[in-house]
Amino acid sequence: MTLRASLIALLLTAAPALAQDLMTAEQFDNYTRGKTLFYGQNGQTYGAEIYHDNRRVEWSFLDGDCKAGEWYEDAGLICFVYENNPNPQCWSFTRGASGLIARFENRPNTTELYEAEEGGEKMLCLGPKIGV
Repeated sequence: MTLRASLIALLLTAAPALAQDLMTAEQFDNYTRGKTLFYGQNGQTYGAEIYHDNRRVEWSFLDGDCKAGEWYEDAGLICFVYENNPNPQCWSFTRGASGLIARFENRPNTTELYEAEEGGEKMLCLGPKIGV
């Protein structure tokens, strides 16, 4: 069995146990504060988020457009609101072998992200767009 196959088998057997160990707001804050985390989905880069003090964040799909926001805990979930969207985006977070695993609880069957390496991409915020 290859190392990759062994890791996949380990993750599959550990998944039910990990799902029960959701991070608390305090654990999430301690893990993320001061960091820029890159997220992947299905082997592709999904986006990145900078985690500031006082639960403030900046999100980008790595297209140069960044959205400021904040997060809070609600019923065991970590919910985000952003300047362009005041509707809460609530996620459950667990710690996997390689970092965070996030499940979008607004539509739990649609989006699961994992903490990924930078992969050569940088989170660049280009600033406000100025009209002609």
